[in-house]
Amino acid sequence: MTRLVLIIFIQLLYVPMLTLRTICMVKNLKVLTGFFGFMEALVYIFGLAMVLSGDQSILEMVVYAVGFAAGLTLGIYIEQKLAIGFTSIQVNIEQENPTLIEVLRKEGFGVTVYMGEGKFGKRTNLDILTKRKSEKNLLKIIEEYEPKAFIMSFEPKMFRGGYLTEMMNGRLKKKSIKPEQSEKEIKSVIEKTVEEIKNETVTLKNDWFDQ
Repeated sequence: MTRLVLIIFIQLLYVPMLTLRTICMVKNLKVLTGFFGFMEALVYIFGLAMVLSGDQSILEMVVYAVGFAAGLTLGIYIEQKLAIGFTSIQVNIEQENPTLIEVLRKEGFGVTVYMGEGKFGKRTNLDILTKRKSEKNLLKIIEEYEPKAFIMSFEPKMFRGGYLTEMMNGRLKKKSIKPEQSEKEIKSVIEKTVEEIKNETVTLKNDWFDQ
């Protein structure tokens, strides 16, 4: 019985790390990918390798599978709570709502407004990029002012320039490369990677700790 409990416990440590590492890898988050990858390997070496050494019974195999499934669910839940990354929200409303736009901008959201043509006439579209942890507050505001709005969201892998980038990375001064610069002056791949990791670390720190 103790062995079965230990298998489930270790799976609930190992599989969430695996899940978070995969999610961060897809999001191109180098620091978090490395961290969760390290923790994943550590738990596997000192945990599963010890528990699964030797012959296993059918029951232990079933418990292993159950623990793996539960670990995947737990990993996704943890990632949702961490709210890593950003969300692009597209809001489609019947007509322009200056009050909603003003409130969103006062709350710190970057809003781009443009007109579109729908089946029943002209529509107003709002294009909003926000941190995932602010998504619930954003949707709450939209629901308050435009309860019938059509809302679609997706996660951008990267973005560059614009209001939100300037707001978040004001402390991260990025140097632009002039066209006349020779190839020798362009940073090497290693230097670029180090700079990206540094910027990502500062961004995560500002996102999670500097509230």
